[in-house]
Amino acid sequence: MNLFEALVQAFRIPELRRKLLFTVLLLLAFRVLASISIPGANPKALDLLFGSNSLLGLLNLFSGGGLSRFTIVALGLNPYINATIIMQLMTVVSTRLKELSKEGEQGRKKITRYTRWLTVPLAALQAYGFMALFTNPSLTSAGPILNASDTATYVTVILTLTAGTIIAMWLGELITEYGVGNGVSLIIFVGIIGRLPGSLISYGSTGGSTHIVQLVLMLVIAIVVTAGIIEVQQAQRKVPVQSAQRVLNPRTGMAAQGRRNFLPLRVNAAGVIPIIFAISIMTFPTIFANLFQSATGPLQQASTWIQQNWQPTGPSIPLNIIYNGIYFLLVLGFTYFYTAVVFDPNDVADNLKKQSTFIPGIRPGRNTAEYLGKVMGRITLAGALFLAVITVVLPLATAAITRVSPTSLYLGGTAILIVVGVALDTMKQIETQLLMRQYRGFIK
Repeated sequence: MNLFEALVQAFRIPELRRKLLFTVLLLLAFRVLASISIPGANPKALDLLFGSNSLLGLLNLFSGGGLSRFTIVALGLNPYINATIIMQLMTVVSTRLKELSKEGEQGRKKITRYTRWLTVPLAALQAYGFMALFTNPSLTSAGPILNASDTATYVTVILTLTAGTIIAMWLGELITEYGVGNGVSLIIFVGIIGRLPGSLISYGSTGGSTHIVQLVLMLVIAIVVTAGIIEVQQAQRKVPVQSAQRVLNPRTGMAAQGRRNFLPLRVNAAGVIPIIFAISIMTFPTIFANLFQSATGPLQQASTWIQQNWQPTGPSIPLNIIYNGIYFLLVLGFTYFYTAVVFDPNDVADNLKKQSTFIPGIRPGRNTAEYLGKVMGRITLAGALFLAVITVVLPLATAAITRVSPTSLYLGGTAILIVVGVALDTMKQIETQLLMRQYRGFIK
């Protein structure tokens, strides 16, 4: 069965068809919101700012291009992602939140509610920071991005940006609840895909034989990277397990030993979430700089320094190394952190013990948990290094090979990783829906 036949078969299932159509409609609604610009923005100043700052380009990537056009969803889902990070960290620290996370559906709903509440002040704070940046008269040679001389305009824009984030968060949760799942990731995915045609047209219009060679090299690298991402995202470490229960053979009527099976451990169990988390953390200094742009003394000097230097391809090579080094370590750290959230060796060991299943040569219970923890730690290191290399090292190496500005490539590596990762996760969810109804899988 090919891909198109699987899609046709999926649409024949009424429940799955409703989920797919519902998801598509909500994603289209987000794209409509991402095309409604806030009145009064200076397009020329926006182009100058985003053409010279790759960190803002990363934020623009997660807003589906809404930030570079200063639309009502310019903040995208960044505040919601930051709130999610804070709540997950608090789940590790706070005993009460940790208990809530173990209470099943009711506990998850309460944590989700707290995350929504936290998103509102974070969105307002980030909106204020961008307003402080965009209204700076000396921001670009074309002047400020927005002239907001009166308080009413200032407050109105902040409320609009905050409301846009809340709407985007709501759409993402609706997709997760009633659509095909992965609502937040799908919104980011559609935003990246929506920018792709314009980026290709813009880059392809420059012409020249040297440009054609660069374009071919980048396409070859992109294809190789995509194949590598698919391989790593699909890779598993199969841990053999065996049931201690004896089953009755219907043919002979005699008891036989339980079947051997395996426990699949994904090399990259965290998916693309560590990349999204790491970028959100790396934007905190920029938000601080925007907030204190109009201050005086040391705060104003620190703000100016951050805006000029805190980016992956800034004017200073040592600072670029520091920035990319911190980014690299954050990707590694968040990969381990999120893997620990989604995979608890103690819970898996307890479940295996309850099912009278064991790993050959390993005692059930604590020894099984320690063994699974060690195995997961080793394979997670491979997955974390892969994510970090794709997002941090590969764009800089590609820039050196193709002699193209690393700014666009820096965005390209992250974009490919997110697009491929989200696409694979979504396909697996659709495959699960098909398999539940005794259909052949979406991925053959």
